[in-house]
Amino acid sequence: MMRRLRFNGTGSGVNGCPSVHEDLDSGEVIVHGPPLTDPADVAQLQHLSPGEQAIVVPREVLVDWGPKSRTPHIIDLDEFDQLFSVFNHTAWRLETRRRYASDELTDTYAQFRRGETVDWSGADLEWCADRREQTSLGKRFERVRIVDSPPTFGQLYLLENARRNAAVGEDMRNLWRSDADDLRLPREDFWLFDSRIAALLNFDDADNLIDVELVTEPAAVLRYCQARDAAWHHAVPYETFAAEVAAAD
Repeated sequence: MMRRLRFNGTGSGVNGCPSVHEDLDSGEVIVHGPPLTDPADVAQLQHLSPGEQAIVVPREVLVDWGPKSRTPHIIDLDEFDQLFSVFNHTAWRLETRRRYASDELTDTYAQFRRGETVDWSGADLEWCADRREQTSLGKRFERVRIVDSPPTFGQLYLLENARRNAAVGEDMRNLWRSDADDLRLPREDFWLFDSRIAALLNFDDADNLIDVELVTEPAAVLRYCQARDAAWHHAVPYETFAAEVAAAD
């Protein structure tokens, strides 16, 4: 099976060599760069097996772009909520899950399940007021939601839910999961705040949000920013995507 490789970074802005990639499934690191060819240098290497080749990598490339061993910085949901008030310009979300248990507890989900027209006017009034307040200050809220083919019921509900999000100022877009896989997008659900903090959302086996991991290490945040740029470029406005889903029924 073909590896799912993520480009972490390079020490060169010109020719991209040497560079570091990471296997998203195994965690293995792939490094490419100029080979070590001088026989006297090669002779000093220990455990160099037939078929292997030594390459030269500047130390700063591994420091900047190699995976970091770190203790996760976990925050509770109250601390997470505060992030939506203190950010300065952009809050961006990638939603990757097939269902969210919290959705299924709402009256609007019950209406949608019964096949009724969903009334969003009385739903999450405090949340809606906060979004309107933040966007009135010039801040942006943007989301890309990944959708399976065919969509799950939860994903169809969220496609309807996008009308409410858009009404309070969020820019809502969608992307087919097959396209997300082709783009090697991460499987995590996450928010990006000001391209400076990534907040990874952790769920239990029943699809309940349990806590949030903050990522602030610059190289790690940059990888989420790169995923955002790829997803945002290819994602489709939710109205267009909804029409495409309806035409496929």
